[in-house]
Amino acid sequence: MIKEGWEAVIGMEIHAQLATNTKIFCGCAVETGGEPNSNTCPVCLGLPGALPVLNKRVIDLGARAALSLGLQIQESSIFARKNYFYPDLPKGYQISQYDKPFSANGKLTIMTSERDDQGRAVEWKPMTIRIERMHLEEDAGKNVHEGLPDVDKYSYVDLNRAGTPLGEIVTAPDFRTSWQAYDYVNHVRSVLRWVGASDADMEKGNLRCEANVSVRKIGETGFNNKSELKNLNSVRFMQKAIEFEIVRQIEAHEKSEPVNQETRLWDEKNQCTRVMRSKEDAHDYRYFPEPDLQPLKVTAEFIENVRKQMPELPDAMRDRFMTGYSLSFSDASQIVTEADLAAFYEAAAKESGNPRVTANFLLSELQREMNNSGKTMAESPVSAKELAALIKTLDSGAINNNQAKEVLVEMFDSGKTAATVISEKGFEQISDSAEIEKIVDEIIEKNENQVTAYRGGNDKLFGFFVGQVMRASEGKANPKIVNEILKQKL
Repeated sequence: MIKEGWEAVIGMEIHAQLATNTKIFCGCAVETGGEPNSNTCPVCLGLPGALPVLNKRVIDLGARAALSLGLQIQESSIFARKNYFYPDLPKGYQISQYDKPFSANGKLTIMTSERDDQGRAVEWKPMTIRIERMHLEEDAGKNVHEGLPDVDKYSYVDLNRAGTPLGEIVTAPDFRTSWQAYDYVNHVRSVLRWVGASDADMEKGNLRCEANVSVRKIGETGFNNKSELKNLNSVRFMQKAIEFEIVRQIEAHEKSEPVNQETRLWDEKNQCTRVMRSKEDAHDYRYFPEPDLQPLKVTAEFIENVRKQMPELPDAMRDRFMTGYSLSFSDASQIVTEADLAAFYEAAAKESGNPRVTANFLLSELQREMNNSGKTMAESPVSAKELAALIKTLDSGAINNNQAKEVLVEMFDSGKTAATVISEKGFEQISDSAEIEKIVDEIIEKNENQVTAYRGGNDKLFGFFVGQVMRASEGKANPKIVNEILKQKL
């Protein structure tokens, strides 16, 4: 929780590696791992006289990413040289974009929630974020360090990653809590995977995020100095780093201590941020147009062709599920977080004929088993068809809700069908009215005092009779028919 009277101002930058087979300005393969410096050529090594040639596939995937995030693709964009020295940047500059980016002026609506002390969502709400731009650029190489500080410490440079295509997604400073930023990054990762623009796997390094964090008194409109939290390789680490930085800056302001504009790293071992370097401004990079690349021209026809080739986007699918299947905004939003999950749900909902109960079982019972086992939706031992079969059996009254949950767990563990598990557990309900009526008559005959009390106005005893009938039938009597017959008899 942010200290009363203060608010955080947070902007996010996401570097998403576009899912191409080759690099952005040369034909070298994009691969993870491998022998250091083996996937390189004169272009990505920055050797004198080597000229870049733009990879068209980068533009295709960049357009997919931009459209999926609600960005407007610009008719003309310009590549620029971003000048700075670093050991893994042999040219001494990075080819990026500056004042004329590939896409700009986007809006994205996500679901977000604050969390309790255990990290559990409290209440999901929609939030709209302004995305200022997504520009295209090349990645730098990678520095590898080994050894102890001041004792036999070595640093190596691996340029296999140099020239990998990136889409840098920059938001306005619209976030006010660390959990909003957390939910935003997860949403973007999901969308980019959905449209095939990026694998968006943070563990493999093909998606990295940075947070720009400052604080101010509530009611203030200006911005104080910010810290850029860099090299965050997990969404949870990012959330914790932002939370720490908010507390650190508020304490500094209250003590009248300076908050410097700087880049900081997250120290997971000590659970704190630490200074990396002072934060540069745009003028420090001395941007100027890349003389070896023509301006990138994008036609309306190209954009329309990309749009036609894209799958239905999560937001559109969410709205369709709300209208067509009567789902809540929250349930529909959770279902469309993954393409496999959404496809599974729609197949099961159509087959079962009961989309709302299908959503309940999918998001609670089946998702819990998936999380506990570490399986993905594509690996689910319970197929959409078998989940639908279970829902149809439940709707028929042949089993009750608790039994259906128990059956689903066994289906997940064993891979057996719903019908097989129900038969093995002896869960088939008695729906024969004559048979249930016989049991009811026996219960009424054995409990004359309770019958008299009920007929005398003690309505609470009705539950007693239901319980007695269910016990006598070993839980197999159809509850709906039991209630109907008891009301008639009593």
